[in-house]
Amino acid sequence: MNPDHPTSRTWYAIEFADDYDRWFGKRRTSGATVAALAGLAGPGPVLELGIGTGRIALPLRERGLDVHGVDGSEAMVRRLRAKPGGTKIPVTMGDFAEVPVTGEFSLVFLAGGTFAELPDQASQARCFERVAQHLAPEGVFVFDAHVPEALAVATGPEVVMEGEDHMVLCYRKLDPSAQRYRSHYVIHADGVTRHMHVEFRYAGCGELDLMAGRAGLRLKERWGDWEGAPFGQGSSYHVSVYERGDRD
Repeated sequence: MNPDHPTSRTWYAIEFADDYDRWFGKRRTSGATVAALAGLAGPGPVLELGIGTGRIALPLRERGLDVHGVDGSEAMVRRLRAKPGGTKIPVTMGDFAEVPVTGEFSLVFLAGGTFAELPDQASQARCFERVAQHLAPEGVFVFDAHVPEALAVATGPEVVMEGEDHMVLCYRKLDPSAQRYRSHYVIHADGVTRHMHVEFRYAGCGELDLMAGRAGLRLKERWGDWEGAPFGQGSSYHVSVYERGDRD
């Protein structure tokens, strides 16, 4: 697969890489994500799947962590490389479902709903399997995801970001027959309005836990957000922390 081919699942990254941080980088959420991951990192190197522009990876490196990454978009990684410290993070280009790296990591993670970019159950299950092969004995695998039931009842567009010269609106359309949703973004910036859409494949907590179990992992913790709130009836998304099942 050519990672910068427009028909790939990361085609949107090609056109919007330069503005991705401005439009989608939520400072409070990013800070909470970095803090949570730093607390889980352990002693070894850490690996971000879908490292993108380094929104999470660079602050983790600033905390002294040995951060590595995988990504499928050359455009996003060029943006990472242009930032201070970005050239010092090793990045492997490729499909993150395959986790195409060597060695073990004390933390493997995805953020910002990136796990749902994997297009089907087979690729999501394969990601669990490959992560398990690279997880250190005391390591953890962490990612966030929407709760499908919350997606189903969400109505109307939401404001993702707004500023003096730009606004980003998001509207999601679900296809329950395929366990997929499409996020439509209407972006008004610098006097120009553009439309972008991204496809995702959602899975409920039970399905995710089953895929993890088949890969030799098990659920350690599940939070209601990156700040560690309890996961409960009113949660719209979750942060799931998996560990190796052979730790007993």
